[in-house]
Amino acid sequence: MKIATITVNPAIDQTVSVDNFQTGTVNRSRAMRFDAGGKGVNVASFLADYGLDVVVTGFLGEENADVFERHFARKGIEDRFVRVPGETRVNIKIMDEENQITTDLNTPGQIPGEYAVSRFYEQVEAMSEACECFVISGNLQAGLPSTFYADLIRLLKSKKRMVVLDTSGDALAEAVKAGPNIIKPNIHELSLLVGKPLAEIADAYSSAISLINEETTIVVISMGSGGALFVEKDNAFIARPPAVAVKSTVGAGDAMVAGLVAGLSKKLSLKDCARLATAFSLSAVTRLGRDLPKSSVIDEFQKQVEITPL
Repeated sequence: MKIATITVNPAIDQTVSVDNFQTGTVNRSRAMRFDAGGKGVNVASFLADYGLDVVVTGFLGEENADVFERHFARKGIEDRFVRVPGETRVNIKIMDEENQITTDLNTPGQIPGEYAVSRFYEQVEAMSEACECFVISGNLQAGLPSTFYADLIRLLKSKKRMVVLDTSGDALAEAVKAGPNIIKPNIHELSLLVGKPLAEIADAYSSAISLINEETTIVVISMGSGGALFVEKDNAFIARPPAVAVKSTVGAGDAMVAGLVAGLSKKLSLKDCARLATAFSLSAVTRLGRDLPKSSVIDEFQKQVEITPL
C-alpha cells in the first residue's frame, strides 16, 4: 500500500538538550540538532523506516528546503511538496532529560498564496491515483480557512481513499463533519472538540464512540504516559506502554499514527495495530530524531504493551 502524508505547516525542529532547564537565567546546553519536522513529515519518516512506500506533500519555504530534501533523500521518501517563497518556520524544542520535560517554542508558518494552494490540490489529485491512504496531520497556519482539511477530506473520499486525521481546534471540528476514516486526537484535543472535561476513561470512551459512524470507523485517543484508547463500533480497549526513561516526547503522537497506519497496511486487527502503534510511540520517546530502531526492538516493545478491554 502506498501512503501519502500531508503537512501544510511543516517546521525545522531545533532541539536543544539542557539538564534542569530554568527560565530567566543562563542555561548550558549539552547538544543541539536540527531535524526536518512537522507532523506529517514525522509520520512519513517512521513509515519509510518501516519499509513502506511513502510520498509527502504540503508547502515548503524554498529558501531552506534543503534540510527537508536531504531528509527525504536519506529516507527514500517521494517529495511532492509545493515550494513557496521565503523560509519554512523553525520550532525550538528545549529538552530537559533530567526531569523528562520538553518545552516547545513554536512559530507561525508561511501563508501559501492562491497559486501555491492550486498547485497543492494538483499534487493531491495526482497522488490520489497511486496512494490508497492519506494521513493529514498538524495545525493549519493563519491564512488557511478552518474548512481546509474538511474540503480536502471530501475530495479524497470522493476518490475512495482512506483518510487518517490528526489535528486540533476549529480544523478538527470542521474536518470531522467530512467523515475521515480514522481520527487521532489527544485527550486534550478531544475534550475541546466535545466541549467538556474528560477526567475519566469512561468519559473519553463515550466521547470517542459519539464520533463513530458509517464513515469514521476508528477513533484513537492518545493519553501520554497513560497509553491510548482505541475505539471502533463494537470494540474498545486501552493500550498501555511499559514505564521507560523518556528522552523526548517530540513526535510520539506522530509515531503512534505511523504505527497504526503500518498495522492497517498489514491488515492487522485493531488490537494488534494498537500494539504496533504503541511500540512505534515508545521508540520515539526513548530516542532522539525521527528514526525507527531495528525491527527486533519494535517487536520487543510490542510484547511489553498491556492491552485492557473496556
